[in-house]
Amino acid sequence: MAIEIKAPTFPESVADGTVATWHKKPGDAVKRDELIVDIETDKVVIEVLAEADGVLAEIVKNEGDTVLSNELLGTLSEGAAAPVPAAAAQAAAPAAAAPGVAGDEQILSPAARKLAEENGIDPNSIAGTGKGGRVTKEDVVAAVEAKKNAPAATPAAKPATPAAAPVLAVGDRVEKRVPMSRLRAKVAERLVEAQSSMAMLTTFNEVDMTEVMALRSKYKDLFEKSHNGVRLGFMSFFVKATTEALKRFPAVNASIDGSDIVYHGYSDIGVAVSSDRGLVVPVLRNAELMSLAEIEGGIATFGKKAKDGKLSIDDMTGGTFTITNGGTFGSMMSTPIVNPPQAAILGMHNILQRPMAINGQVVIRPMMYLALSYDHRLIDGKEAVTFLVTIKNLLEDPARLLLDI
Repeated sequence: MAIEIKAPTFPESVADGTVATWHKKPGDAVKRDELIVDIETDKVVIEVLAEADGVLAEIVKNEGDTVLSNELLGTLSEGAAAPVPAAAAQAAAPAAAAPGVAGDEQILSPAARKLAEENGIDPNSIAGTGKGGRVTKEDVVAAVEAKKNAPAATPAAKPATPAAAPVLAVGDRVEKRVPMSRLRAKVAERLVEAQSSMAMLTTFNEVDMTEVMALRSKYKDLFEKSHNGVRLGFMSFFVKATTEALKRFPAVNASIDGSDIVYHGYSDIGVAVSSDRGLVVPVLRNAELMSLAEIEGGIATFGKKAKDGKLSIDDMTGGTFTITNGGTFGSMMSTPIVNPPQAAILGMHNILQRPMAINGQVVIRPMMYLALSYDHRLIDGKEAVTFLVTIKNLLEDPARLLLDI
């Protein structure tokens, strides 16, 4: 019985996807819930799993092809793996008797083939001990061990080994051309869109982190113990201060939809996270209702999911305001770009000890520059500056967050 392998149903915000990687080849055995193929969208990578045990019969959409929601990717033959044809078994027998001799390709089990590819082993050099000369996983393991224990090649033998890449003469310049990933292409598109469609402006301020750092240092161990291992960082203070400032300045939390202004009665805060695929912005829903521990826990979860490539489309959809922390990488100053259709974005930066004039005296304080980029069509300069000053005041005196003043 043939089972259709289809692309998932994409949400309205995702038009299509690209076949990123097929993890199986036609003829490979597949187990239920085993990963078959990855679909890359402009937001996340979606894993397509097998619905039943069987054999991958056909691939309809190859790697790099564009697919729509529920479009056919391939077919799966339900049931046990197909037996090795008698003709193929007979062809494999001579190879088993004389490994390394040129001829028909060895017959491998899927596990053996994968292990051989991972370790750079030529299957034709392995003597198969399975039925009909089939190379088993154990045969490949033995070959890997033999390869590890083999004496290193002498310098004289090196020229005979084909190089993985050509050795270029001094002065030659190398170029490598690779297709842009869908995520990178979408980020590029949105950044250009933001700069061409918005009246974007950035205002700066600086915040003295003394009180926040002292509070964190004093309670971080107790905080972690009281909240099941959740660590107290700086981001939760910024999220909390931001949601409070958004309540006071609703236009900063609004968006433009055609000729209308949409004021959001909630704060869905996007937190920029770096991943192997690039910058992603998962969203903390109703952050204004979250405690510091809930914020830190949510950010930690997003970080792990981004690292493992497990962020879902729902994690990435929406958001009324974004916070990005370039200070993690040592940035001192930047002008972050607004993420449409949002109206503003807050940029955090590196914390450095700098001399400051406090009450007529020069003292050393941990200072951070803050940047607020905003859409001037919706937010006036006074509103943007006052919003940023509010965040500064809340962070320099964290008690205000508790007292709501």
